[in-house]
Amino acid sequence: MRIVAGKYRRRKLQSNPGRTTRPITDRVKEILFERLGGELDGERVADVFSGTGTIGLEALSRGAASVVFIENDRKAVELLRQNVSMLEADDVTLCWPTDVLRCSFRPKNVEHLLPFDLVFFDPPYKMVADIQPGSKLSASLERLARDTVTTPDALLILRASEGAEFTPPDCWTPRRKMTMSRMDIHIFDKHPPDEEAIPEDD
Repeated sequence: MRIVAGKYRRRKLQSNPGRTTRPITDRVKEILFERLGGELDGERVADVFSGTGTIGLEALSRGAASVVFIENDRKAVELLRQNVSMLEADDVTLCWPTDVLRCSFRPKNVEHLLPFDLVFFDPPYKMVADIQPGSKLSASLERLARDTVTTPDALLILRASEGAEFTPPDCWTPRRKMTMSRMDIHIFDKHPPDEEAIPEDD
């Protein structure tokens, strides 16, 4: 795996073989970040289910101010810390080994990294179906929508297998869905946008 663009362009990253979700390809990363446009300029990012940090570090390379990585797999966290150290990005990142289903999404003593403007939420594919009213994963998304965690105009990016069905909590409003490489990437607004809904991409 590598970083596609920005100040860390072409830097190779450690990856964790055998992850439940397939690594996101360079092409998909490029299209996703093109869709986000200038919204990474100084943004504070949360990379939830971060794995070894591929998405969060790409965001940092493209202009994000900071990234909090949230991951509970020990091997992934070890490799994530190696990636952060290799890029000398320790001062603008936090590697937080914690359980997404239980955490507050408010790490202590790093107030300058909060609230988040952009959240990448990338659970193992098999967990996506659990995003239903009353589930622990849905409750995690609700905690992410608290005003102490995310800004009023925050975006949520959720990756799932193509055609996966789930019911996000009402605090996240669908903006767009992109289908690429047998995966769906859902973009949500924290609050309903003023403009008309943007059509889905094929």
